[in-house]
Amino acid sequence: MPFPNLDFYSCIQLQNSRQCNLSFPTSSEVRSVEFDFEKNNAAHQTRGVSSSSPILRRGQPFTITLHLNRTFQERSDTLDLITETGPSPSEASGTRAVFRVSGPPVRSSWSAAVQNSSSSSVTLSVTSPANASIGKYSLKIQASKGTPQISALGEFILLFNPWCAADSVFLANEDERQEYVMSEHGFVYQGTSEHIEATPWDFGQFEADIVHICLELLDVSPKHRKNPGLDCSRRSDPSYVGRVVSAMVNCVDDRGIINGRWDGVYYDGFSPSRWNGSVDILRRWFSCGCQPVKYGQCWVFAAVMCTVMRCLGIPTRPVTNYDSAHDTDGNLTIDEFYTLRYGMKVKESNDSMWNFHVWVESWMARPDLPAGYEGWQVLDPTPQEKSEGVHCCGPAPVKAILEGDTDLKYDVAFVFAEVNADKVCWVVKPDGTMIRDSSDIKTIGKNISTKAVGSSEREDITHLYKYPEGSVKERAVFEKAIQRGSRILKNMLEHSDSYQITKGVQLNFVQETHAVSGKEIAVTLVMFNNSETAKSLTLNINAQVMLYTGRPTCQIWSRRVTAKIGPNTETEFPVSIAYSQYGRILRHSNTVKLTAIAVEDGGSCETSFTEKNVVVSNPELLLEVSGEPVQYQPMMAEVTFFNPLLEPLTDCTMSLTGSGLLFKTIDTCVGTLGPQLRVRLQIPFTPTKTGSRMLTVGFNSDQFCDIKAYTSVTINPPK
Repeated sequence: MPFPNLDFYSCIQLQNSRQCNLSFPTSSEVRSVEFDFEKNNAAHQTRGVSSSSPILRRGQPFTITLHLNRTFQERSDTLDLITETGPSPSEASGTRAVFRVSGPPVRSSWSAAVQNSSSSSVTLSVTSPANASIGKYSLKIQASKGTPQISALGEFILLFNPWCAADSVFLANEDERQEYVMSEHGFVYQGTSEHIEATPWDFGQFEADIVHICLELLDVSPKHRKNPGLDCSRRSDPSYVGRVVSAMVNCVDDRGIINGRWDGVYYDGFSPSRWNGSVDILRRWFSCGCQPVKYGQCWVFAAVMCTVMRCLGIPTRPVTNYDSAHDTDGNLTIDEFYTLRYGMKVKESNDSMWNFHVWVESWMARPDLPAGYEGWQVLDPTPQEKSEGVHCCGPAPVKAILEGDTDLKYDVAFVFAEVNADKVCWVVKPDGTMIRDSSDIKTIGKNISTKAVGSSEREDITHLYKYPEGSVKERAVFEKAIQRGSRILKNMLEHSDSYQITKGVQLNFVQETHAVSGKEIAVTLVMFNNSETAKSLTLNINAQVMLYTGRPTCQIWSRRVTAKIGPNTETEFPVSIAYSQYGRILRHSNTVKLTAIAVEDGGSCETSFTEKNVVVSNPELLLEVSGEPVQYQPMMAEVTFFNPLLEPLTDCTMSLTGSGLLFKTIDTCVGTLGPQLRVRLQIPFTPTKTGSRMLTVGFNSDQFCDIKAYTSVTINPPK
């Protein structure tokens, strides 16, 4: 199902022209207005957002030139400027300001001064306060000479300003500002803790229409509909804006952007892994009257939120937590249950351990908290649990999570559990009784990852969330969290120590070669008898396809065997799962869970258990670009894919995405690709923006889903 053409670029340009063309006569006092778009937008780091609209950052001056119908006399003329935002602007709420040109400066207020003047024109330097509300503003003038009359000068958009030291989102490091505000592409990490995969993502926050869509997102939120004036006045606070965006990216409580689905049924939309970037999703939502887009999962929610926050000027990065806990009952324990007879994982608890979970961190001050909790804040738009009655999460200071300050707002206790809960495995007997096989405090919360600044490498930031497992400091944090009395930590002491029964037989899966879709999955089960007596065992081995959220979907393979193993002896059992057994089932999830339970025959009936998540990678997709990388010069993308199967691939499509390289996704129908044949597709494109750009391609068929490749290219300005 190809993406439809969403070519409303000309409509957006017309909208911008109506809003921001300041050259029309406005009154008998002001003949015309010039807004130096290029100079202002360049100074405000918004040139990439738009070159024909005044898009500004708060706390920083911008210039306008007024052409008057009379001679301007600087000493005797008095000019008052008026800025307004929101449906009912008022000076009391901070959404309306009246200030005199060259009047006395007032701290945290709008101000203006004459930069230069001639006989009938005057250039003004206007500065917004660093704590002004973000959003769409109207700009008006009131001249006192003659009959006072308010004249409309035009409109502009005001954003947060991480370059301004007085702004609450100020980020001191320029390289980090370029990465977390200006970069339009990056990676979202998926896979498992043992097999981390970097998925390319096109954030596209500076595409011409995205800033208008992001502001529309704020305007359709329940908070704005309930009290528009209060909502607009609170948009000065990045913490407040972050909570609104976190709630609005999902659609559970409102007219949010994305409809989440985790059951693998996507016939009336797109699978979450089909998306290559945020722009298509945001445009679909906007063009369909703010109806939710189908479908998304955690990495899609987080990546779209990253786009919105960067667009609004808040430094933001996607973060992946591996072996992430979803603790629904608040006891910091994730219970998993496996049948003794078959070794299958069964659903007996609402708790779950996700292979990975993606949220975002945004950089901001937290004046609502004690000192020391500024900096990175966790915000999670995936609808898991309610926060103050709404499906949103955060901002939770990363520092508070590290230190176990779980009583601080917002939702620190929930995120603390995601990286610190215990995992307990239970073996369920045929009569329903359960054996507690093991408890592990070190499994959950691993390899917390984000893209490194200025490179395509992965940065491990686990140390920002938790002290080394088992260290004195880590235990002190646990004790501190318990003393804080958080509900979610009441049972911490009961489960705070690793629990493992000493067993005579130990099991372990060993995987020497990585699994690739189209080929068999080959794993070895190693059994070691560490006792002084021989053991007779019944061995149940099972393979299930798993959602990344830890939920089983179906069984694809199982074996029951008996074995004898001598004292202090190791033996191996090979596990081989053919593509024919998993290929048609492993469509929208690439994880296979292997489990093994050994039951000792005889009177003891001692059990031993092990498990392993196997990631099955897709076949390789190749992407290359050719041509001179110059703005507005044609280039060529070449995509190559080889069908490794002995059967044809049907309904093959390719989707090409790249902000600054393509305005919209290019979808191409390939049709059927014969067995062990290669397809090579050439797609022309013309870059529209300079700088480092990423081109991403996705390949889909009935047999293989959501195979992706990317390449980076630096586009130079015309000579």
